[in-house]
Amino acid sequence: MSDARTPAQIEADIVRRREQLAVTLDEIGIRMHPKTIVGDAKAKVAAHVDHTAGRAFVAVNRVVSDVKVRFTHEDGAPRLERVVPVALVAVALVGLLVTSSRKRKG
Repeated sequence: MSDARTPAQIEADIVRRREQLAVTLDEIGIRMHPKTIVGDAKAKVAAHVDHTAGRAFVAVNRVVSDVKVRFTHEDGAPRLERVVPVALVAVALVGLLVTSSRKRKG
């Protein structure tokens, strides 16, 4: 029977499996350590924040580009027919807010 192992081979196999088990238990210990769990959680949160911030940046950049296209000519010059009415509305709103706050104080 050629499949028979010698006592030395069996002992070597046991030693090898013990070493593998020790490594596995060490890895489990590291993974289950509170510092490791907290570190992993922090990394996940940071990745999520980075992803969310990136998406927000893209959205804001898109809005800014859309506004720029609406209020400037292709050469970059302002479209006065669009800028002036918006500026007048903004000034009127600020005036109303200032007048309203003065009435409340006085």
